[in-house]
Amino acid sequence: MAARPLLAVDGDNLAHRAYHALPSSIKGGDGQPANMIVGFANMLIRAWEAEEPRTVFVAFDTLTVPTYRHELLAEYQSGRDFPRDLTDQLAKLPDLVEALGFAWAKEAGYEADDFLAAAVASEEKRKGSTLVLTNDRDLFQLASPRTTILHPKRGVSELQRVGPAEVRERYGVEPEQVPDFIALRGDPSDRIPGAPGVGPGRAAAIVKKHGSLEAALEAGGFPTIADQLREYLRIATLQHDAPVPKLPDAAPNWKKAAKLTESWGLGGLTRRLLERA
Repeated sequence: MAARPLLAVDGDNLAHRAYHALPSSIKGGDGQPANMIVGFANMLIRAWEAEEPRTVFVAFDTLTVPTYRHELLAEYQSGRDFPRDLTDQLAKLPDLVEALGFAWAKEAGYEADDFLAAAVASEEKRKGSTLVLTNDRDLFQLASPRTTILHPKRGVSELQRVGPAEVRERYGVEPEQVPDFIALRGDPSDRIPGAPGVGPGRAAAIVKKHGSLEAALEAGGFPTIADQLREYLRIATLQHDAPVPKLPDAAPNWKKAAKLTESWGLGGLTRRLLERA
C-alpha cells in the first residue's frame, strides 16, 4: 500500500470559499455569524474522509502586517474587502485546527502560500507525497510527481487533480515556470500588472523559448521594464524556506474539536464531529 499523503490546506482560501458559500444567518452562541467556521469545518471533514491523509497542515495569512510583496508593489492585493464578521471568524480557525490535532502556521512576513510551499518541500525531501487543497492557481508552481493540487469545485465535494501535465495543458509551461509566466502575464486578483500587451499565449511562448523570465530579459527583452518584471517574479515566487512545524502522522481528535465547537454554540457542527468520534 502506498504511503498516505500529507494534506496541506490553504486556510484563507478555504475560509473565504466557506464564507461566501454559506449564509450569514448561521450564527454561534454569541449571536454572531459563524458561516465561515461551519463551512470551513465541513470542507475539512470532507477532504479528510475523501483523501485519508497521514495528517493535515493548514496555512494562514497574517492580514494585519504587510509582507515584502506589499513593499515591492504598493497595489499588491489591494481592494480586497475584509468585513469584521469575516476577520472575527478567521481568527478562530487556528483554534479549530489545533483542537482537531492538526498543525498550522501563521506568521508575519509570510503568506499562506509560502507555508504550503515549505511544507511541500519538506515532504518531498522525506520522499513523501502532498495534496495541496486550494483553488489559488499561483500554487500550480508546486505541482510535481510527488505533489498534486486539489482544485475544489462545488465546495470540496468535487476535487480536480492538477499535476504537471495539467499545468502544461492549462498554461503551456512547466510548473516551476509558473512564476515567470505570472510575472509576464500579470495576475489581476493580486494586482500584478505584468508586461503591457502580454497575454497568456505570448507569456507562455516567451517562457518556453528562453526557459525563464531572467533569460528573456538578458536576451534584451522588455528593457524599459526589466526591473519591474523582476519584482513581479519575486512576488509570484513562493518561499520554500518559510518556517513550518513538524508534521507527524495524526488522526483527527473529533471529540476535542466537538468540545470547542460546543463552547461556540455550534450545535449542528458539534453533532457532526461527535458522529465521527
